[in-house]
Amino acid sequence: MDKSKITVAIVLGIMSFMMIYVILIQFNIVEEYDGEEIELMRETELKETLATYKERYEETANEINSTVNRIQEYKADEKSEEDALALLEEEVEQANMLLGKTDVKGEGVIITMENTSNNSEGEVMTVNTADLINLMNELKLAGAEAISINGERIVSNSDIFGVGNFIYINGQRTTAPYEIKVIGDRKYLESALNIKGGYIDVYTLNGYNIKMEPRDDIIIGKYEGEMTLEYVKEK
Repeated sequence: MDKSKITVAIVLGIMSFMMIYVILIQFNIVEEYDGEEIELMRETELKETLATYKERYEETANEINSTVNRIQEYKADEKSEEDALALLEEEVEQANMLLGKTDVKGEGVIITMENTSNNSEGEVMTVNTADLINLMNELKLAGAEAISINGERIVSNSDIFGVGNFIYINGQRTTAPYEIKVIGDRKYLESALNIKGGYIDVYTLNGYNIKMEPRDDIIIGKYEGEMTLEYVKEK
């Protein structure tokens, strides 16, 4: 049985006892001073007796009111704790989203970059780490809230480096084509990347095969690696 149910049971028991106690007092008054005996009592004695029982009744009523108030205070505290817990959970969820530790979805764009067999000058154009890093920087400047490359979530400590013909992202080997999913303001992302002299314009002119598709339902998986702080410490 949880805390709230136990508390309610105890409170109901206390209140029931108080109610029975008040009723018994009332019965005792009738039982002790019924009939002719009441008529024979002096007026002063009757007043004193009634005053005594009135005092006892008021004490019991006050105790009941105090119990009710404690119930209300407990409910208020319980509600406050629930609100605080809900707020804490919301803050943790928001922090995890910012850190890339949760799956996310939303509007944005999907960019695809492929190696090109040759450009107008007959050169083979291969997407390299610098190309991807430059794109990440452009996307962040354009307000991207979440990014992934070939399923690898890009976070603050993501690494992108090349070894031979392969590019490693978050320690995972990957090759072209590169699918870059981006969540953010779709229209702003399109405008920022398609602007004359912007990323897509420059790379397309240089012979790269790059395209962008706006979407309303992009899903980006969470970052699967470990996040550790080696040098940052609490002040």
